[in-house]
Amino acid sequence: MSKTATTDKKEKSTPAAPAKKVAVETGEGSMEQKLRLLYQLQKNDSKIDAIKLLRGELPLEVRDLEDHVQGLKTRITNYQTDMKEYESVIGKKKMDMENARIMVKKYESQQNNVKNNREYDSITKEIEYQNLEIELAEKRIKEFNAQIKDRKVQLEETKELLTERTQDLVNKKKELEDIVAETSKEEKDLVAQSEALAAQLDERMVKAYLRVRSNARNGLAVVTVRRDACGGCFNKIPPQRQLDIALSKKIIVCEYCGRILVDAGLVSDLNG
Repeated sequence: MSKTATTDKKEKSTPAAPAKKVAVETGEGSMEQKLRLLYQLQKNDSKIDAIKLLRGELPLEVRDLEDHVQGLKTRITNYQTDMKEYESVIGKKKMDMENARIMVKKYESQQNNVKNNREYDSITKEIEYQNLEIELAEKRIKEFNAQIKDRKVQLEETKELLTERTQDLVNKKKELEDIVAETSKEEKDLVAQSEALAAQLDERMVKAYLRVRSNARNGLAVVTVRRDACGGCFNKIPPQRQLDIALSKKIIVCEYCGRILVDAGLVSDLNG
């Protein structure tokens, strides 16, 4: 075989790869892919929002009712504790009255054996004091009995209200469970898809997306350009900026609302 033929064979077996061109295309394709992933993530999250919207205010109503029911139970416990304390105080006051009556009888018997007016006056004052103690105890007993009566009325009213609110809670929970049962599988699938999409994006990009999304009234963080305007706030976008968005080489946000803007053509196949 000739030297020229050998050289030709080597040249044919080792073709030169256009490395620089591939690198550029990979870089551009990477950003395009990120924008598509962001848009797809937005669509998924918007579907999850729609499911939550279907539930309406039911989760909040359930939580409010749960708090209300717990509050009523606490109120009932407090009423019962108050009545026990009042009954305990009444028992103590009755004992004080009994002790005071015993002392009155004791002093009255001593009055019959006094030797002078000074002793008589002293014992008389003790009897008056014990009688005042009896009167005060009787007054306190009446007050606490009135308190117990009021607490019993409040207790019964609260128990009735607790029964009503507990039934309301059961009904609301059942209504919420029915709605959740209808949409739970779809929601789980969408959440899993969103997590998978977010895992393919840079952490900084996901955080930026979530920040914009949390501040947006309708939860839209990624929108397309529609009729030369932002698909989120509908403000006009300058032609040069529209060109940059169409190139999909970098992330561009709306200067008015801060939403991430993507070219409609880039994600046309995702809008089905």
